[in-house]
Amino acid sequence: MKILVVSHTYIVPLNCEKFRILANLDPEIEVTIVVPKKWQPGGVQNKIIETKPRNEANFRIVPISNFSQNNQGLLTFGLDIISLLTQFKPQIIQVEQGVKSLAYAQLITLNNLLKLKAKNLFFTWWNLPYESKFPISLLESYNLNYTDGLVAGNQDGADILKDHGYTKAVEVMPQLGVDETLFSPSSQPELAQQLEIKTEDFVIGFVGRFVEEKGILTLLKAVSRLSNSSWKLLLLGRGELKETILSESQKMGIEHQILIIESVPHDEVPRYINLMNVLVLPSETSNKFKTLTAVGWKEQFGHVLIEAMACKVPVIGSNSGEIPHVIGASGLIFSEGDSFGLQQCLEQLIENPQLAQELAEKGYQRVQKKYTNQALAKQLLKFYQQLLEK
Repeated sequence: MKILVVSHTYIVPLNCEKFRILANLDPEIEVTIVVPKKWQPGGVQNKIIETKPRNEANFRIVPISNFSQNNQGLLTFGLDIISLLTQFKPQIIQVEQGVKSLAYAQLITLNNLLKLKAKNLFFTWWNLPYESKFPISLLESYNLNYTDGLVAGNQDGADILKDHGYTKAVEVMPQLGVDETLFSPSSQPELAQQLEIKTEDFVIGFVGRFVEEKGILTLLKAVSRLSNSSWKLLLLGRGELKETILSESQKMGIEHQILIIESVPHDEVPRYINLMNVLVLPSETSNKFKTLTAVGWKEQFGHVLIEAMACKVPVIGSNSGEIPHVIGASGLIFSEGDSFGLQQCLEQLIENPQLAQELAEKGYQRVQKKYTNQALAKQLLKFYQQLLEK
């Protein structure tokens, strides 16, 4: 089976692990990942990245000349994509830029013109209802008409595209898995000592952007009312809300129990998660952001949840977006924005260590079964096989 994957996501080597594993599931599988030669990710990275080729027997990454360098919907490739398609002759073409992607339309068109007869697939995270207007509606219709399989990062994304007329094969799974060799249970006594965390402290953790829609202010309200005062709130991340977090915690009189850690490299994050007695993802659906096609935001997946679960740390999440589907019966769920509900969840785990241990074990088993790169690679391969059989 020859699989071609196209996405700017894979300019980061760590993000390629799922497909590297997939390529090694069977000696008959070959995976080629196409990435833009130059890309500016945005956010904290304000420089253009020039991606490097990688070749490992039946797995390779091929940088291809590209036009747009920072807009995933406008990404398209130069003529060198044609020679690659002609030589490789893929049976599966998966473009991970969304349904309204020009790159997806480009690959569909080349698939037809070159008579490759490959199955066309795309990946999407988008989980809010939207209305497509001309001329974007034509692009979406063209892409959906020639799609053989949809991989959606969440159930809402799959349901929305069904509402837009998509009726063919669907697989719901995240784009990236968790690296269980990096995220695993481990004791961190030196780090605890460095951060002045005592053995008796109940450490409540948050990992993510410091922005309102991540629900940090709701989390602050919840911890400020905890009856047990032997707790610390460990906030790992950065963002515009930092000064508000500091000022609000001072007003509540809990500033000495707040630990803010910024700019931690990804391979160091497991050390901090392993300090936590619970990880909380209190995301809140928001209508703060407006685009041409939709209004709002809600949690698309919550990758930090599976990272914590892989470390045997119990998790609490709001009911925003995909969070309840990710956690399942392996953690506690509260209504988004409900600080009293979150407080009750926290007190359950503080007062009942056995429950916390049971949820930690359930979460760990759930991740090993559903969310490691190995598990996702096998799930995706099965989906490809079903499409090719049709």
